[in-house]
Amino acid sequence: MHLTVVSSLDSQCREAATARLRRTHTNSVVVLHDLLDGSLVMRRVYRGGQLFERETTVLEHGCLSCTVKLDVVPTAERLAACGFDHVVLGLPPGVAAGMAVAELRRGLSQPAVMDNAILALDPVDLDDHIWDRHTLFESGFTSMPEDDRTSGEFLIGEFGHVDTVMLHPGLGAELSGNPRLGSEEWVTGVELLGQLAPHAAAIGADDDFRSGCFDGAEAAARTRPGVVRLPLDDETGSFRTVLHKAGRPLHPGRFREALPQLAAGTHWLRGRLWIASAAKTRIAVQGIGPRVWLESTGTWLADAPTVARNGKVGADVDAVLDWHPNYGDRGTVLAITGRSEDIDPQEIRALLEGCQLTEAEMELDFGVWEDPLDLSEAL
Repeated sequence: MHLTVVSSLDSQCREAATARLRRTHTNSVVVLHDLLDGSLVMRRVYRGGQLFERETTVLEHGCLSCTVKLDVVPTAERLAACGFDHVVLGLPPGVAAGMAVAELRRGLSQPAVMDNAILALDPVDLDDHIWDRHTLFESGFTSMPEDDRTSGEFLIGEFGHVDTVMLHPGLGAELSGNPRLGSEEWVTGVELLGQLAPHAAAIGADDDFRSGCFDGAEAAARTRPGVVRLPLDDETGSFRTVLHKAGRPLHPGRFREALPQLAAGTHWLRGRLWIASAAKTRIAVQGIGPRVWLESTGTWLADAPTVARNGKVGADVDAVLDWHPNYGDRGTVLAITGRSEDIDPQEIRALLEGCQLTEAEMELDFGVWEDPLDLSEAL
């Protein structure tokens, strides 16, 4: 059995993508799942573009993960048993493709080939989604009040997991009467997509689509906290990504002051930090539109036990590439993506270099510094 998973925030984009995907195999079936109010899941199944099953199920605990476990996975299992060669699963808006792929691998009783993990998107909306401060629930994308992700957080997460982004005018185009396709806003959105998901194939209605290119190991490597992957450098475009590295630990106080300036106006900030007050801790940083947060991802490989370190370095591409003869993999690596007029490489470099410990400060015991994770008031 072959599976294709489609995630989205826009049901019209999702349905356009699934309709196209059913044509990639001769014996395909398309399933559209929607999580409604009252823990109600609506499931529609199409074959050859014709609806042949429509069911609703009430879940005891109607969350996105339960929808996948209790409805998406069993439906895929049942349709495979019916003899379909290819099942296209259109996930409820806001359900992450990575979560669905993981649950399918755990929950299916028979082997399945994951052909593709796809995000369906109207690129005209991308910039607004990144900067939207509302949660997915507040924006009406999910029926779960507890879902406090923003649309930007959802999309950046999806860009890491998927191999393909299918582009189609969404509900906004239909409501406004503006076709959008090929407009200046469309072109700008596709350009931003290239900066945020450089690995993904961006497929328009007339573009060729290559089925069967999902690589789960590569998706996991891309989405590991603190990992930095860069797009091709293009200084002439509307958007750009700047990379900067700092070889010495950062002073926690000076970094706290600099972080709002680093994050201001950036669509996506990501990387890892070496902060003096937690010198053995690899701290991942991520900023998506108006939100910035830090998280501990364990110790640096250089501070791990020798046996573990020798076992990990070969599989950790970032550690190998950034290995320093004295500091090992310790160091700050930041990538910042935003509009070209808002991103000044010299300013970023000056800010980060000013955060590094001086030679005199390097001689001090790192225990004198304050807690680096208490940065919430600066964001």
